[in-house]
Amino acid sequence: MTLSVRSKPYIIPEYSLTGDLLAFLTCGLQYRYQNKGTLPPSMPIQLWFGEFIHGVLEEAYLQWRDHNLKEFPWDWEKEIRPIEMLIDKRMRARGLNPPSNLFCPYNEEGHKQGFCMDLNHPHKLVASQRAEAAINTWGPHLFPLITSAEVRLKGIRDMPHYQEGFSRSNYYGITGIVDVISSVNLEVHSSSNLLVKFLEEDPLFKEKVQALDSKEYEIIMDYKGMKRAPLSSSTWDYHKWQILTYAWLRSRQEESSPVVKGILFYINELVPFTKDMQDIKEDVVGENTDIIPQGNDLKKILKWKTNNPPPRLSEEFKTRRSLRLVDVKPDSVHRSLGEFDQVVDEIENCLLKEIKGKGIQNSWEARPEARTCDACDFRTFCNNPDPLSQKPTVP
Repeated sequence: MTLSVRSKPYIIPEYSLTGDLLAFLTCGLQYRYQNKGTLPPSMPIQLWFGEFIHGVLEEAYLQWRDHNLKEFPWDWEKEIRPIEMLIDKRMRARGLNPPSNLFCPYNEEGHKQGFCMDLNHPHKLVASQRAEAAINTWGPHLFPLITSAEVRLKGIRDMPHYQEGFSRSNYYGITGIVDVISSVNLEVHSSSNLLVKFLEEDPLFKEKVQALDSKEYEIIMDYKGMKRAPLSSSTWDYHKWQILTYAWLRSRQEESSPVVKGILFYINELVPFTKDMQDIKEDVVGENTDIIPQGNDLKKILKWKTNNPPPRLSEEFKTRRSLRLVDVKPDSVHRSLGEFDQVVDEIENCLLKEIKGKGIQNSWEARPEARTCDACDFRTFCNNPDPLSQKPTVP
């Protein structure tokens, strides 16, 4: 009697739009240690705030929908603070503790001071200020338009440059979570809705909607816990690719309608601090932004010095900088998928180099940038840190 041999398990590599694509493009070596090596960062500031703002906005929407909290602005202590503490509790359970200079974790007096100005807790620190601004600026306009929140998407594509016996698989999977999917009907929603107003002012959006055979269509929206990227930066392109790839993934779901637009919310723009103002001024002076300040806003930005507090910019300017519309066209979607294929190909090549014994630092490319390296746990033994003075010193 001949016994059959069980075949080797067939594994299709899976790549996330944010966890893999954007992380690898930020720095391949950091991606290898943190994502593939599962070494969590000791100072996950960007990760923590991104998770925090996503959680707060999702929970705020559920409170608005289920508990009739329709009146804005919401009071921070009574209505927003309980949401923040709920999200903080959930994140702590996953090992994500808040940076002390961003969030006050105490709800009553008597605790240690930490980075707060006194012992009279709670304090509205950076994360709370931005969460409050996000809810009260966009909540009244965004929440009525939401059809679905936190929608999981999944698709499969051919492995780029597949070689039998060499490549790990002939397919790879793409996964992503869309923050918001909206089935907007401009005829139903009030013209006082700011998002509707921006969409109505967009000729490409109106042209595409009018060309549809059906009145059913969708808009994909995504929150970014960061400032608006400069036009010349790779991040500006990465965020566009992300939205367009989401559109492709969504189009492959049976219950979906055509995706006609993407919207990005840059939350940090609503409450800019010193570093944000430095970047805004640099973008304005260098004509490296698509949102040009006018009048008093322009004067304040150009006159501002880094040793002074950030100037009070108009709500209209901050609101416009916090919103980005992304056109969804077939050729653009095709190009974004090609870019994703290229990144997957690079990651696969790095993995194969390491499997062949070339070592981690010789297999994965570092992309040194001061902001990334400053918060990186691996900078002291990286071959290519920025700045180069990241090497450990004796006190």
